[in-house]
Amino acid sequence: MPAMLTNPFQRLGLDREVLTVSQLNGRARVLLEDIFAQVWVEGEISNLARPASGHVYFTLKDKDAQIRCALFRQNALRVRHLLKDGLAVKVRGKVSLFEGRGDYQLILETLEPAGDGVLRQAFDALKQKLLDEGLFAQERKKKLPSHPCRVGIVTSPTGAVIRDIVSVFKRRAPHIELTLIPTAVQGREATAQIVRALQTADTQGFDAVILARGGGSLEDLWCFNEEPVARALATCQTPVVSAVGHETDVSIADFVADVRAPTPSAAAELLAPHTGDLQQRLEVLYRRLVIRMGERLSRDRLRLESYSRQLKHPGERLRQQIQRVDDLDMRLRRAFVIGMNTRRDRLAHAETRLASQHPGRQIALLRQRLEHMAQQLPRSMERQLKERRQHLATQVQTLHIVSPLATLGRGYSILLDERGQAIRSAGQTRNGQRLKARLGEGELDVRVEDNHQEPVTLSLLD
Repeated sequence: MPAMLTNPFQRLGLDREVLTVSQLNGRARVLLEDIFAQVWVEGEISNLARPASGHVYFTLKDKDAQIRCALFRQNALRVRHLLKDGLAVKVRGKVSLFEGRGDYQLILETLEPAGDGVLRQAFDALKQKLLDEGLFAQERKKKLPSHPCRVGIVTSPTGAVIRDIVSVFKRRAPHIELTLIPTAVQGREATAQIVRALQTADTQGFDAVILARGGGSLEDLWCFNEEPVARALATCQTPVVSAVGHETDVSIADFVADVRAPTPSAAAELLAPHTGDLQQRLEVLYRRLVIRMGERLSRDRLRLESYSRQLKHPGERLRQQIQRVDDLDMRLRRAFVIGMNTRRDRLAHAETRLASQHPGRQIALLRQRLEHMAQQLPRSMERQLKERRQHLATQVQTLHIVSPLATLGRGYSILLDERGQAIRSAGQTRNGQRLKARLGEGELDVRVEDNHQEPVTLSLLD
């Protein structure tokens, strides 16, 4: 087998070098992987296969061509949830050749949704979120006015949309006042401008508001799929008609708005009843009004005749009132006499009770009681004093019996030290100590000559 060339770009020799199929495929693989070591390719997934090995194989195609792709297990684990047939994706990898079959293929490193695929996922996610919150609920949508007088239009001031809307209103209902609230309808600044325009329109007292834009790609219409625009539409108190894109275009704004119109012109027709239709309806209403007025007049005439028959002469009514006044006067007099008698009886009863409870009687009783108590007081005091004197004598006698003075009177004495404490044993003294002897009558100063507790040492000078 001839050796493989070191340089895969080297041309075959003029001596007609012959390669095996394996050599050819090997050189082609090296050449492709060297030139297309890392490329980004965009296309649509088809023929998706997921064998048990964990690798993923599919065909990436556009309208004119296709290429086989291989996404090995370690890379496929990160993006398996993004893989499905029909999804537009961007892939990154190297161009290679499967030598065994000679198949031209892409060995992928990563994959991500592309173009409409990314936007479609974001669209579906936001749609589901707002649906769960109830922003699409039919019961929260407001009814469009049957005969609006003022209509606000939120759209671009340039382009065919505003002209089409104005043309429809001029043709069908030229009496309706139109007000443009200009805003960008495409681009980075469009979302914030649309939100501000809707908030402004909601404060202007319009009978209805049209949110409009012409057709375009999903990317061009994307500002109408943003959450801030949906929230602004949901908080509008004014009925809003959404007319974004062509009839086949659907946006988040269409779901949140009170009414969706397939085109801006159709939105204008919803709010602009035809003048001829209005004139015809006005004539019908006029005829119904004339008939109703005739019926009302006939009923009122019959009622007036009935009231006329029931109406009585004022003199008769006056006589009835005079008789009623006389009756009330007699009743009032009788009630006055009865009331006076009742009050007189109550007064007499009160006087009797007052006499029985006169304070002079109470004072006399209290005076007698006071005199009786004044007589009893000296006797009671004398008796109490006598009893207390007897009790005191008894206590003095008892105290004298137990008093130490009585003991002293019988010839006993009490020895006291320098601090006035009684001496109860010889051990409390010392030889030569000065003591005081308290007698029944008087006191003596004494000295301890010998307490028989220690040797006697008397001073010769004492």
